[in-house]
Amino acid sequence: MIEAIKQDASERMDKSVEALKQTLSKVRTGRAHPSLLDHLTVDYYGSQVPISQVANISVEDARTLAVTPWEKQMVQVIEKAIISSDLGLNPATAGMVMRIPMPPLTEESRRDLVKVVRNDGEATKVAIRNIRRDANSDLKDLLKGKEISEDDDHKAQEDIQHITDKHVADVDRIVGQKEAELMEV
Repeated sequence: MIEAIKQDASERMDKSVEALKQTLSKVRTGRAHPSLLDHLTVDYYGSQVPISQVANISVEDARTLAVTPWEKQMVQVIEKAIISSDLGLNPATAGMVMRIPMPPLTEESRRDLVKVVRNDGEATKVAIRNIRRDANSDLKDLLKGKEISEDDDHKAQEDIQHITDKHVADVDRIVGQKEAELMEV
């Protein structure tokens, strides 16, 4: 019973950390990376699909992405989706290949992105603490129902706190890496 609660809390915290990694992968660092376009979708025969499902996205050099649609009629659609996105990118189309240069980040925009990264990290920490609260609440319910002893409850809460501390440290490490990446010139 206690192990199931700890396992569930750990898995949910892992998912929160993974969600943070996904979110931060979309934060632009000035370097070209195919995951920058992951959240963009285009209309493909009546349904919204990610660009990566209708085109090949590759890194041409450190500051340029190349997008090659598999069908000629998708060139305009993909180009329009990239231009109208919140990424501030302008693709240059030559036939079937779109080259997307990454504009260099200014010091001010780097600082703004660091603030965004820190906010995302703090939101993830809050989510992790909420998971801890839920797990401790489940333990209290077991204690009230006399299914576990007070000693078991105390030990389990310590274990859950260790799991929480580990995940919060992971979040701090990930946010620190992203900040360092953003402040690199």
